[in-house]
Amino acid sequence: MERLLARLERRFGGCAIPNLTAVIVTGMGVVFVLATLRPSVLGALALDFDAVAHGEVWRLVTYLFLPRTMSLMRVIFSLSFVWFVGSTLENHWGAFRYNLFYLFGCAGTTLAAWLTGRAETNVWLNFSLMLAFGTLFPDAELLLIVLPVKAKWLALFDAAYLASIMITGDGPSRAAILASLSGYFVFCGPALAALLRSRNLAVRQAARRAATAPAEPTGARVCAICGASAADGADIRVCSCAKCGGPRSLCLTHARNH
Repeated sequence: MERLLARLERRFGGCAIPNLTAVIVTGMGVVFVLATLRPSVLGALALDFDAVAHGEVWRLVTYLFLPRTMSLMRVIFSLSFVWFVGSTLENHWGAFRYNLFYLFGCAGTTLAAWLTGRAETNVWLNFSLMLAFGTLFPDAELLLIVLPVKAKWLALFDAAYLASIMITGDGPSRAAILASLSGYFVFCGPALAALLRSRNLAVRQAARRAATAPAEPTGARVCAICGASAADGADIRVCSCAKCGGPRSLCLTHARNH
């Protein structure tokens, strides 16, 4: 996949739209203003193939700029969020690969709308941005209202939400989610697999260390030489030196001088 992307970038890199995130965020801001003045604008911009078939071809692009809410504060938060996440991914991948990532999601969403006949928005596509960010930058912190939250927890929350829609939602909803996440599967699938492998390796190593750790003596801690007990305030240490031959409890004095 990496070689294919590199080849495509060498051949078509000049066709990429620079600062695509800025274009998307600006478009969403403009649509929000227009919809505030005339709410019917939202219905005229959604991806509806029945309307496209009647000549409203602009819907194939304009649905990308639909805001998720008409609350001013929530729109400001949403646009800031999309800007930060999208621009970070764009800087990480470069303009061409980020364009291709977004193109995969757009093509999938458009295909789902065509197959199901349901009008679609950019909601699931924007979810894919957060999932990609959380996969590539799991320990990055995002300011959620007033609390910093690591990206991996937000991505896991979004994944759980999408999974619940996949389980409880209808066929068109499932198709739209899977299709809009196509870019995530293509670009972040290898990174996600590597992340899971490293996590499994860390769990196995921790289990191996726990299994090979020396067993601690059970019962009351009592010095094996003088009989002093931890219950009486003695400082009892566990010694595993060659002379002791294994874990043995000793008071501090005998631990130093035995």
